[in-house]
Amino acid sequence: MQFYLIRHGQSENNQLWAETGSLDGRSDDPELTPLGVEQAKRLAQFLSQPGGPMPPQNVDSQNIAGFGLTHLYCSLMVRAVATGTAVAQALGLPLVAWVDAHEVGGMHRTGEQPDQRIGLPGPNRAYFEAHYPDLVLPATLGEEGWWNRPFETREERPDRAQRFWNDLLERHGDTQDHVAVISHGGFSNHVLRTIYHLPGEPEFWFGLNNTSITRIDLEDGRIVLQYLNRVDFLPREMIT
Repeated sequence: MQFYLIRHGQSENNQLWAETGSLDGRSDDPELTPLGVEQAKRLAQFLSQPGGPMPPQNVDSQNIAGFGLTHLYCSLMVRAVATGTAVAQALGLPLVAWVDAHEVGGMHRTGEQPDQRIGLPGPNRAYFEAHYPDLVLPATLGEEGWWNRPFETREERPDRAQRFWNDLLERHGDTQDHVAVISHGGFSNHVLRTIYHLPGEPEFWFGLNNTSITRIDLEDGRIVLQYLNRVDFLPREMIT
């Protein structure tokens, strides 16, 4: 299996933080900014390009011969769905929602106290069917919203990352599939720490830009990190 862990395009909250250094006024489910939309288009073009001949010895650690993606997943947060939709349209692949790929904390808003976090329902089936009709939704998603639970604590996040990794291995681990999952910076950090058995924050943190690609191969019993935070398909002024 080749596993591609991809961060969504720039969101309104990402822009808010970059401009103010604060999340005051954050959205619980931000849309992509115009720049984020353009980043997603560039990502989609890059992933869909045919590539050239296979390098010598059939070793293509930099996707010179193309990506050849066979499966495409995204979280149910709108910024990931919008990014994934651009990719799916370029590749002609179905975009499948994966609930466990959401950002840390889940759907929530800040309460009256700065450290208070209140869980929210999140968009429901009717919302996604109206706005993203090609998204393959989980059968369990109804009209109550996909989150609809309390804020996810820090203690719960590593367990979810481990569950996600176990599920990925069960679905694709012993295959030749090329699998892309469009997710989020915080959760991707938990996944990477899970894969490589690293301690959590603040000892280890992986910087991941918007629409960055991280490739991990499972081959001959090894887990090979081919590259991390790849954004060479973006012009310098579009890197966020």
